[in-house]
Amino acid sequence: MLHKLGSRVYFKLNKALLPVCACVCLCASVVTAAAQTTKTAGSKGEEAPCFSEYRGVQIGMTIDEARQKLGEPKEQAEELDIYSFNEKESAQVYYDKSTKKVTAISIDYVGATTAPECKKVTGTEADARADGSKFKMVRYPKYGYWVSYNRTAGSSPIVTVTMQKMQ
Repeated sequence: MLHKLGSRVYFKLNKALLPVCACVCLCASVVTAAAQTTKTAGSKGEEAPCFSEYRGVQIGMTIDEARQKLGEPKEQAEELDIYSFNEKESAQVYYDKSTKKVTAISIDYVGATTAPECKKVTGTEADARADGSKFKMVRYPKYGYWVSYNRTAGSSPIVTVTMQKMQ
């Protein structure tokens, strides 16, 4: 389902809106790679996630708490806030319409110079693909969310770090 917010168009997916832009056009490859390279942290003594917040915002926070941590969004809607911190870093924070709580956070690093390494996000190295891109996803059932790291190929890669509440 397509939605429009300002000058941008979004797809509705997994109760979250995903922006259609160069930074996130990798959805198809992420889903394919996720099926091949997803890791679930062990349920017995499950390790705590390496990546549990972004700029102080965590899954389950209220809209007001998230906005207090991140400031005024560049664009906002009932289920989505878009932040642009500089030319190389932006984020989308998704909310559940009924509970008004954070359900997902997706951060894009353009050029990848300021992006965290995969090991700091998932606790392990990313799986490299033939085209030079990298992907890793780890599920944390005990904590109720998953974290993924996706890096495009090329000399100026885009890194997308996503954490989302498990349904």
